[in-house]
Amino acid sequence: MENKFAFMRRIFFFLLMITFNGYSQGTETIKPNIIYIMIDDLGYGDIGCYGSKINNTPNIDQLANGGIKFTDYHTNGPMCSPTRVSLLTGMYQHRFGEKFERAISGKTDFDDGLPPEAVTIAEVLKKGGYATGMYGKWHLGYHPPYLPADQGFDEFIGLGAGDGDHHSHIDRWGRKDWWHNNKLIMEEGYSTDLITDHSIEFIKNHKNKPFFLYVSHLSVHFPWQGPSDPPHRVEGKDYTNDKWGIIPDRKNVSPHVKAMVESVDRGVGKIMETLSNLGLEKNTLVIFTSDNGGYTHYAESHFNISNNGPLRGQKTEVYEGGHRVPFIAYWPGKISAGSVSDEILMTMDMFPTFLNLADIDIPENLKLNGVNVAPQILRNEPLSSRSVCWKIGNEKAIRKGKWKLCMFENSKFELYDLFMDVGESKNLANANPAIVEKLLTEYNEWETDVTENYK
Repeated sequence: MENKFAFMRRIFFFLLMITFNGYSQGTETIKPNIIYIMIDDLGYGDIGCYGSKINNTPNIDQLANGGIKFTDYHTNGPMCSPTRVSLLTGMYQHRFGEKFERAISGKTDFDDGLPPEAVTIAEVLKKGGYATGMYGKWHLGYHPPYLPADQGFDEFIGLGAGDGDHHSHIDRWGRKDWWHNNKLIMEEGYSTDLITDHSIEFIKNHKNKPFFLYVSHLSVHFPWQGPSDPPHRVEGKDYTNDKWGIIPDRKNVSPHVKAMVESVDRGVGKIMETLSNLGLEKNTLVIFTSDNGGYTHYAESHFNISNNGPLRGQKTEVYEGGHRVPFIAYWPGKISAGSVSDEILMTMDMFPTFLNLADIDIPENLKLNGVNVAPQILRNEPLSSRSVCWKIGNEKAIRKGKWKLCMFENSKFELYDLFMDVGESKNLANANPAIVEKLLTEYNEWETDVTENYK
Protein backbone atom coordinates (compact mmCIF):
# COMPACT_ATOMS: atom_id res chain seq x y z
CA MET A 1 0.00 0.00 0.00
CA GLU A 2 2.86 2.34 0.88
CA ASN A 3 4.61 1.59 -2.45
CA LYS A 4 1.39 2.37 -4.31
CA PHE A 5 1.03 5.70 -2.46
CA ALA A 6 4.64 6.63 -3.18
CA PHE A 7 4.12 5.77 -6.86
CA MET A 8 0.96 7.90 -7.06
CA ARG A 9 2.75 10.76 -5.29
CA ARG A 10 5.56 10.67 -7.86
CA ILE A 11 3.01 10.67 -10.68
CA PHE A 12 1.21 13.67 -9.12
CA PHE A 13 4.37 15.78 -8.83
CA PHE A 14 5.46 14.73 -12.30
CA LEU A 15 2.17 15.95 -13.77
CA LEU A 16 2.33 19.09 -11.66
CA MET A 17 5.82 19.83 -12.97
CA ILE A 18 4.65 19.38 -16.55
CA THR A 19 1.70 21.68 -15.90
CA PHE A 20 3.82 24.47 -14.42
CA ASN A 21 6.52 24.12 -17.05
CA GLY A 22 3.90 24.32 -19.74
CA TYR A 23 2.33 27.34 -18.10
CA SER A 24 5.68 29.04 -17.80
CA GLN A 25 6.49 28.45 -21.45
CA GLY A 26 3.02 29.54 -22.41
CA THR A 27 3.28 32.83 -20.57
CA GLU A 28 6.67 33.41 -22.13
CA THR A 29 5.25 33.10 -25.62
CA ILE A 30 2.32 35.33 -24.70
CA LYS A 31 4.68 38.19 -23.92
CA PRO A 32 5.01 40.05 -27.21
CA ASN A 33 8.22 40.80 -29.01
CA ILE A 34 8.70 44.53 -29.49
CA ILE A 35 10.57 46.05 -32.42
CA TYR A 36 11.02 49.82 -32.40
CA ILE A 37 12.37 51.15 -35.70
CA MET A 38 13.43 54.78 -35.60
CA ILE A 39 14.73 56.61 -38.64
CA ASP A 40 16.77 59.78 -38.15
CA ASP A 41 15.50 63.21 -39.34
CA LEU A 42 12.59 61.75 -41.32
CA GLY A 43 10.15 64.47 -42.33
CA TYR A 44 6.39 64.09 -41.88
CA GLY A 45 5.92 63.84 -45.66
CA ASP A 46 8.97 61.71 -46.50
CA ILE A 47 7.23 58.33 -46.89
CA GLY A 48 4.44 57.26 -49.21
CA CYS A 49 1.71 56.64 -46.64
CA TYR A 50 2.21 60.19 -45.33
CA GLY A 51 2.02 61.77 -48.76
CA SER A 52 5.42 61.48 -50.42
CA LYS A 53 5.26 61.40 -54.21
CA ILE A 54 9.05 61.13 -54.51
CA ASN A 55 10.22 58.37 -52.19
CA ASN A 56 9.13 54.79 -52.87
CA THR A 57 8.43 53.08 -49.53
CA PRO A 58 6.25 50.01 -50.21
CA ASN A 59 7.37 48.08 -47.12
CA ILE A 60 6.77 50.92 -44.69
CA ASP A 61 3.47 51.67 -46.42
CA GLN A 62 2.46 48.05 -45.92
CA LEU A 63 2.93 48.46 -42.18
CA ALA A 64 0.43 51.32 -42.30
CA ASN A 65 -1.95 49.37 -44.51
CA GLY A 66 -1.86 46.44 -42.10
CA GLY A 67 -1.75 48.45 -38.88
CA ILE A 68 -2.52 51.88 -37.49
CA LYS A 69 -1.15 55.23 -38.64
CA PHE A 70 -1.07 58.21 -36.27
CA THR A 71 -1.46 61.71 -37.67
CA ASP A 72 -0.66 63.62 -34.46
CA TYR A 73 2.37 61.83 -32.99
CA HIS A 74 5.18 63.97 -31.59
CA THR A 75 8.77 63.51 -30.55
CA ASN A 76 9.74 64.93 -27.18
CA GLY A 77 12.26 67.20 -28.82
CA PRO A 78 13.00 68.59 -32.27
CA MET A 79 16.50 67.09 -32.23
CA CYS A 80 18.15 63.68 -31.84
CA SER A 81 19.36 63.28 -28.25
CA PRO A 82 16.27 64.75 -26.51
CA THR A 83 13.94 62.25 -28.16
CA ARG A 84 16.23 59.31 -27.41
CA VAL A 85 16.38 60.19 -23.72
CA SER A 86 12.59 60.31 -23.51
CA LEU A 87 12.22 57.01 -25.37
CA LEU A 88 14.54 55.18 -23.01
CA THR A 89 13.40 56.75 -19.72
CA GLY A 90 9.72 57.60 -20.24
CA MET A 91 10.45 61.09 -18.93
CA TYR A 92 10.90 64.57 -20.28
CA GLN A 93 14.56 64.77 -21.27
CA HIS A 94 14.97 68.01 -19.32
CA ARG A 95 14.98 66.04 -16.06
CA PHE A 96 18.50 64.87 -16.94
CA GLY A 97 19.97 68.32 -17.46
CA GLU A 98 19.97 71.25 -19.84
CA LYS A 99 22.36 69.61 -22.29
CA PHE A 100 19.61 67.20 -23.31
CA GLU A 101 17.50 70.00 -24.75
CA ARG A 102 19.70 69.65 -27.82
CA ALA A 103 21.93 67.08 -29.46
CA ILE A 104 24.85 66.31 -27.15
CA SER A 105 28.14 67.36 -28.68
CA GLY A 106 31.04 65.08 -29.49
CA LYS A 107 33.32 67.94 -28.51
CA THR A 108 31.93 69.60 -25.37
CA ASP A 109 30.01 66.53 -24.14
CA PHE A 110 32.46 63.83 -25.24
CA ASP A 111 33.02 62.58 -21.69
CA ASP A 112 29.38 62.83 -20.65
CA GLY A 113 26.08 61.19 -21.51
CA LEU A 114 22.90 59.73 -20.12
CA PRO A 115 23.69 58.99 -16.46
CA PRO A 116 24.38 55.28 -15.92
CA GLU A 117 21.98 55.33 -12.96
CA ALA A 118 19.07 56.32 -15.22
CA VAL A 119 16.47 53.54 -15.40
CA THR A 120 15.90 52.56 -19.03
CA ILE A 121 13.18 50.58 -20.73
CA ALA A 122 15.83 48.05 -21.80
CA GLU A 123 16.85 47.44 -18.18
CA VAL A 124 13.30 46.91 -17.01
CA LEU A 125 12.37 44.63 -19.90
CA LYS A 126 15.58 42.66 -19.41
CA LYS A 127 14.72 42.05 -15.76
CA GLY A 128 11.29 40.92 -16.96
CA GLY A 129 12.78 38.14 -19.09
CA TYR A 130 13.36 39.95 -22.38
CA ALA A 131 16.42 39.72 -24.59
CA THR A 132 17.43 43.27 -25.50
CA GLY A 133 19.30 44.42 -28.59
CA MET A 134 20.10 47.81 -30.05
CA TYR A 135 21.64 48.46 -33.45
CA GLY A 136 22.53 51.80 -34.99
CA LYS A 137 22.70 55.34 -33.67
CA TRP A 138 22.87 55.89 -29.90
CA HIS A 139 23.79 59.59 -29.43
CA LEU A 140 23.49 59.52 -25.65
CA GLY A 141 27.19 59.07 -24.95
CA TYR A 142 30.35 58.65 -27.00
CA HIS A 143 32.18 55.90 -25.15
CA PRO A 144 31.85 53.63 -22.09
CA PRO A 145 30.29 53.90 -19.54
CA TYR A 146 27.72 55.84 -21.56
CA LEU A 147 26.93 53.28 -24.28
CA PRO A 148 23.92 50.92 -24.59
CA ALA A 149 25.73 47.95 -23.02
CA ASP A 150 25.76 49.96 -19.78
CA GLN A 151 22.05 50.81 -20.09
CA GLY A 152 20.40 47.39 -20.28
CA PHE A 153 21.09 46.17 -23.80
CA ASP A 154 22.47 42.65 -24.15
CA GLU A 155 24.04 43.57 -27.46
CA PHE A 156 24.84 46.86 -29.17
CA ILE A 157 26.41 47.37 -32.56
CA GLY A 158 26.53 50.85 -34.01
CA LEU A 159 27.73 54.38 -33.46
CA GLY A 160 27.82 56.45 -30.31
CA ALA A 161 27.87 59.80 -32.11
CA GLY A 162 25.02 61.72 -33.65
CA ASP A 163 26.32 61.55 -37.17
CA GLY A 164 28.91 59.44 -38.91
CA ASP A 165 29.94 58.72 -42.44
CA HIS A 166 27.52 56.04 -43.65
CA HIS A 167 30.35 54.20 -45.36
CA SER A 168 33.58 54.83 -43.43
CA HIS A 169 31.91 55.20 -39.98
CA ILE A 170 34.08 58.19 -39.07
CA ASP A 171 32.38 60.79 -36.89
CA ARG A 172 32.24 64.55 -37.35
CA TRP A 173 35.52 65.00 -35.48
CA GLY A 174 37.46 62.42 -37.47
CA ARG A 175 37.20 59.60 -34.95
CA LYS A 176 36.41 55.94 -35.61
CA ASP A 177 32.92 55.28 -34.33
CA TRP A 178 31.53 51.77 -34.75
CA TRP A 179 31.11 49.79 -31.55
CA HIS A 180 30.30 46.23 -30.55
CA ASN A 181 29.10 46.60 -26.99
CA ASN A 182 31.96 48.52 -25.30
CA LYS A 183 34.66 47.72 -27.84
CA LEU A 184 35.48 49.87 -30.83
CA ILE A 185 35.30 47.40 -33.73
CA MET A 186 35.13 48.91 -37.20
CA GLU A 187 33.04 47.12 -39.81
CA GLU A 188 32.78 47.54 -43.56
CA GLY A 189 29.44 48.27 -45.14
CA TYR A 190 26.71 50.86 -45.55
CA SER A 191 25.20 51.83 -42.19
CA THR A 192 21.58 51.00 -43.05
CA ASP A 193 22.52 47.56 -44.37
CA LEU A 194 24.67 46.77 -41.35
CA ILE A 195 21.97 47.86 -38.91
CA THR A 196 19.39 45.76 -40.74
CA ASP A 197 21.61 42.67 -40.95
CA HIS A 198 22.51 42.76 -37.26
CA SER A 199 18.87 43.28 -36.32
CA ILE A 200 17.85 40.23 -38.33
CA GLU A 201 20.58 38.15 -36.71
CA PHE A 202 19.32 39.24 -33.28
CA ILE A 203 15.78 38.15 -34.17
CA LYS A 204 17.00 34.74 -35.32
CA ASN A 205 19.11 34.25 -32.21
CA HIS A 206 16.22 35.07 -29.86
CA LYS A 207 13.24 33.64 -31.67
CA ASN A 208 12.38 31.35 -28.76
CA LYS A 209 12.04 34.01 -26.06
CA PRO A 210 10.52 37.50 -25.91
CA PHE A 211 12.81 40.22 -27.20
CA PHE A 212 13.02 44.00 -27.39
CA LEU A 213 14.81 45.22 -30.50
CA TYR A 214 15.68 48.89 -30.96
CA VAL A 215 16.55 49.51 -34.63
CA SER A 216 18.00 53.02 -34.72
CA HIS A 217 18.87 54.03 -38.27
CA LEU A 218 21.38 56.78 -38.95
CA SER A 219 19.62 57.61 -42.22
CA VAL A 220 18.55 60.23 -43.21
CA HIS A 221 20.93 62.30 -41.09
CA PHE A 222 23.82 64.00 -42.83
CA PRO A 223 26.26 63.18 -44.33
CA TRP A 224 23.56 62.77 -46.97
CA GLN A 225 24.81 59.58 -48.61
CA GLY A 226 22.78 56.94 -50.36
CA PRO A 227 24.24 53.45 -50.80
CA SER A 228 25.79 54.47 -54.14
CA ASP A 229 27.17 57.82 -52.98
CA PRO A 230 30.90 57.95 -52.22
CA PRO A 231 32.45 57.85 -48.76
CA HIS A 232 33.41 61.27 -47.46
CA ARG A 233 35.23 61.19 -44.13
CA VAL A 234 38.64 59.82 -43.22
CA GLU A 235 40.18 59.39 -39.78
CA GLY A 236 42.00 62.32 -38.24
CA LYS A 237 40.22 65.19 -40.01
CA ASP A 238 37.72 67.56 -38.40
CA TYR A 239 34.53 67.80 -40.46
CA THR A 240 32.70 70.38 -38.35
CA ASN A 241 32.62 72.79 -41.31
CA ASP A 242 32.20 70.07 -43.92
CA LYS A 243 29.71 67.66 -42.35
CA TRP A 244 27.14 67.24 -45.10
CA GLY A 245 28.85 64.82 -47.49
CA ILE A 246 29.66 65.14 -51.17
CA ILE A 247 26.63 66.94 -52.62
CA PRO A 248 27.12 67.98 -56.29
CA ASP A 249 24.00 70.18 -56.26
CA ARG A 250 23.51 71.77 -52.85
CA LYS A 251 20.26 73.32 -53.99
CA ASN A 252 18.78 69.84 -54.41
CA VAL A 253 19.74 67.33 -51.70
CA SER A 254 16.52 65.36 -52.28
CA PRO A 255 18.01 62.62 -54.53
CA HIS A 256 20.44 61.63 -51.77
CA VAL A 257 17.69 61.61 -49.14
CA LYS A 258 15.48 59.57 -51.46
CA ALA A 259 18.19 56.90 -51.75
CA MET A 260 18.56 56.85 -47.95
CA VAL A 261 14.83 56.59 -47.24
CA GLU A 262 14.45 53.80 -49.76
CA SER A 263 17.40 51.90 -48.27
CA VAL A 264 15.63 51.99 -44.89
CA ASP A 265 12.44 50.78 -46.57
CA ARG A 266 14.26 47.78 -47.99
CA GLY A 267 15.61 47.07 -44.52
CA VAL A 268 12.12 47.18 -43.06
CA GLY A 269 11.03 44.69 -45.70
CA LYS A 270 13.84 42.29 -44.77
CA ILE A 271 12.96 42.49 -41.06
CA MET A 272 9.29 41.81 -41.76
CA GLU A 273 10.21 38.90 -44.03
CA THR A 274 12.34 37.44 -41.24
CA LEU A 275 9.45 37.67 -38.76
CA SER A 276 7.15 35.96 -41.23
CA ASN A 277 9.61 33.17 -42.02
CA LEU A 278 10.14 32.47 -38.32
CA GLY A 279 6.43 32.53 -37.52
CA LEU A 280 6.85 35.51 -35.18
CA GLU A 281 4.72 38.09 -36.98
CA LYS A 282 1.56 37.54 -34.93
CA ASN A 283 3.38 37.88 -31.63
CA THR A 284 5.42 40.96 -32.50
CA LEU A 285 4.54 44.63 -32.20
CA VAL A 286 6.46 46.62 -34.82
CA ILE A 287 6.66 50.39 -34.55
CA PHE A 288 8.10 52.69 -37.20
CA THR A 289 8.76 56.37 -36.48
CA SER A 290 11.33 59.19 -36.51
CA ASP A 291 13.38 60.99 -33.85
CA ASN A 292 12.34 64.47 -35.03
CA GLY A 293 11.16 66.31 -38.11
CA GLY A 294 13.23 66.74 -41.23
CA TYR A 295 15.45 69.51 -42.47
CA THR A 296 13.84 71.24 -45.43
CA HIS A 297 16.97 73.37 -45.75
CA TYR A 298 20.20 73.74 -43.80
CA ALA A 299 21.17 77.35 -43.10
CA GLU A 300 21.76 79.00 -46.48
CA SER A 301 23.91 76.21 -47.84
CA HIS A 302 21.67 73.22 -48.63
CA PHE A 303 18.10 73.10 -49.91
CA ASN A 304 15.30 70.69 -50.89
CA ILE A 305 16.29 68.11 -48.31
CA SER A 306 13.26 66.52 -46.59
CA ASN A 307 9.52 67.10 -46.80
CA ASN A 308 7.48 67.98 -43.72
CA GLY A 309 4.20 67.94 -45.64
CA PRO A 310 1.73 70.65 -44.56
CA LEU A 311 3.68 71.48 -41.41
CA ARG A 312 5.49 74.70 -40.65
CA GLY A 313 9.12 74.61 -39.56
CA GLN A 314 11.77 71.93 -39.47
CA LYS A 315 14.24 70.12 -37.25
CA THR A 316 15.46 72.22 -34.26
CA GLU A 317 12.21 74.26 -34.13
CA VAL A 318 9.14 74.05 -31.88
CA TYR A 319 6.80 74.52 -34.84
CA GLU A 320 5.07 71.28 -35.88
CA GLY A 321 7.62 70.50 -38.57
CA GLY A 322 10.24 70.07 -35.87
CA HIS A 323 8.50 67.35 -33.86
CA ARG A 324 5.33 65.99 -35.52
CA VAL A 325 6.50 62.84 -37.31
CA PRO A 326 5.20 59.59 -38.80
CA PHE A 327 4.24 56.87 -36.35
CA ILE A 328 3.00 53.46 -37.47
CA ALA A 329 2.20 50.44 -35.30
CA TYR A 330 1.75 46.98 -36.81
CA TRP A 331 0.61 43.83 -35.04
CA PRO A 332 -1.53 41.35 -37.02
CA GLY A 333 -4.58 40.17 -35.11
CA LYS A 334 -4.12 42.86 -32.45
CA ILE A 335 -4.38 46.06 -34.48
CA SER A 336 -7.10 46.66 -37.07
CA ALA A 337 -5.59 46.92 -40.53
CA GLY A 338 -5.74 50.35 -42.13
CA SER A 339 -6.64 52.22 -38.93
CA VAL A 340 -5.92 55.92 -38.58
CA SER A 341 -5.73 57.81 -35.28
CA ASP A 342 -5.68 61.54 -34.53
CA GLU A 343 -4.74 61.06 -30.86
CA ILE A 344 -1.80 63.06 -29.50
CA LEU A 345 1.03 60.69 -28.59
CA MET A 346 4.61 61.40 -27.47
CA THR A 347 7.87 59.47 -27.55
CA MET A 348 7.95 59.27 -23.74
CA ASP A 349 4.72 57.23 -23.85
CA MET A 350 6.57 54.20 -25.21
CA PHE A 351 8.16 53.26 -21.85
CA PRO A 352 4.89 52.66 -19.92
CA THR A 353 3.20 51.26 -23.03
CA PHE A 354 5.85 48.60 -23.61
CA LEU A 355 5.75 47.58 -19.95
CA ASN A 356 1.98 47.31 -20.07
CA LEU A 357 2.12 45.06 -23.13
CA ALA A 358 4.82 42.93 -21.49
CA ASP A 359 2.77 42.71 -18.27
CA ILE A 360 5.64 44.18 -16.26
CA ASP A 361 5.09 46.65 -13.44
CA ILE A 362 6.64 50.09 -13.56
CA PRO A 363 9.48 50.14 -10.99
CA GLU A 364 8.57 51.73 -7.68
CA ASN A 365 9.61 55.35 -7.12
CA LEU A 366 9.97 55.87 -10.88
CA LYS A 367 7.85 58.88 -11.80
CA LEU A 368 7.20 58.70 -15.53
CA ASN A 369 5.90 61.59 -17.61
CA GLY A 370 4.70 59.31 -20.38
CA VAL A 371 1.39 57.46 -20.22
CA ASN A 372 0.31 54.01 -21.34
CA VAL A 373 -1.14 54.39 -24.83
CA ALA A 374 -1.68 50.69 -25.55
CA PRO A 375 -5.48 51.19 -25.76
CA GLN A 376 -4.96 53.82 -28.47
CA ILE A 377 -2.49 51.67 -30.42
CA LEU A 378 -4.41 48.41 -30.14
CA ARG A 379 -8.05 49.59 -30.20
CA ASN A 380 -7.87 53.22 -31.27
CA GLU A 381 -9.53 54.31 -28.01
CA PRO A 382 -9.59 58.01 -27.03
CA LEU A 383 -6.81 59.28 -24.80
CA SER A 384 -7.55 61.36 -21.70
CA SER A 385 -6.87 65.07 -22.15
CA ARG A 386 -3.41 66.25 -21.18
CA SER A 387 -0.92 68.98 -21.94
CA VAL A 388 2.47 68.29 -23.55
CA CYS A 389 5.41 70.67 -23.78
CA TRP A 390 8.60 71.39 -25.69
CA LYS A 391 11.63 73.47 -24.82
CA ILE A 392 14.82 73.98 -26.78
CA GLY A 393 16.77 77.02 -25.68
CA ASN A 394 14.57 80.09 -25.92
CA GLU A 395 11.96 78.37 -28.06
CA LYS A 396 9.09 76.87 -26.05
CA ALA A 397 5.65 75.43 -26.73
CA ILE A 398 2.69 73.83 -25.00
CA ARG A 399 -0.12 71.84 -26.61
CA LYS A 400 -3.50 71.00 -25.13
CA GLY A 401 -6.25 69.68 -27.37
CA LYS A 402 -6.49 71.85 -30.43
CA TRP A 403 -4.55 74.75 -28.94
CA LYS A 404 -0.81 75.24 -29.21
CA LEU A 405 1.05 78.17 -27.70
CA CYS A 406 4.53 78.93 -29.03
CA MET A 407 6.80 81.23 -27.05
CA PHE A 408 9.93 82.96 -28.28
CA GLU A 409 12.38 85.61 -27.12
CA ASN A 410 11.11 89.06 -26.19
CA SER A 411 7.81 87.61 -24.88
CA LYS A 412 6.55 86.86 -28.37
CA PHE A 413 3.49 84.61 -28.20
CA GLU A 414 1.88 82.70 -31.05
CA LEU A 415 -1.35 80.76 -30.54
CA TYR A 416 -2.64 78.29 -33.11
CA ASP A 417 -5.74 76.17 -33.52
CA LEU A 418 -4.11 73.06 -34.93
CA PHE A 419 -7.42 71.40 -35.76
CA MET A 420 -8.17 74.21 -38.21
CA ASP A 421 -4.62 75.35 -39.02
CA VAL A 422 -2.07 72.54 -38.87
CA GLY A 423 0.36 74.73 -40.83
CA GLU A 424 0.45 77.31 -38.01
CA SER A 425 -0.21 80.18 -40.38
CA LYS A 426 -2.73 82.27 -38.39
CA ASN A 427 -1.66 83.61 -35.01
CA LEU A 428 -4.72 83.83 -32.74
CA ALA A 429 -2.92 85.10 -29.62
CA ASN A 430 -4.31 88.64 -29.66
CA ALA A 431 -7.87 87.38 -30.11
CA ASN A 432 -7.65 84.84 -27.26
CA PRO A 433 -5.74 86.39 -24.32
CA ALA A 434 -7.45 84.17 -21.73
CA ILE A 435 -6.31 80.99 -23.51
CA VAL A 436 -2.79 82.38 -23.84
CA GLU A 437 -2.67 83.18 -20.13
CA LYS A 438 -3.99 79.77 -19.12
CA LEU A 439 -1.52 77.88 -21.30
CA LEU A 440 1.35 80.13 -20.24
CA THR A 441 0.65 79.46 -16.57
CA GLU A 442 0.54 75.74 -17.19
CA TYR A 443 3.75 75.86 -19.20
CA ASN A 444 5.61 77.79 -16.49
CA GLU A 445 4.57 75.20 -13.90
CA TRP A 446 5.82 72.42 -16.17
CA GLU A 447 9.15 74.12 -16.82
CA THR A 448 9.77 74.74 -13.12
CA ASP A 449 9.13 71.06 -12.46
CA VAL A 450 11.26 69.46 -15.17
CA THR A 451 14.24 71.85 -15.03
CA GLU A 452 14.92 71.47 -11.31
CA ASN A 453 18.23 69.72 -12.15
CA TYR A 454 19.46 72.62 -14.29
CA LYS A 455 22.55 74.36 -12.99
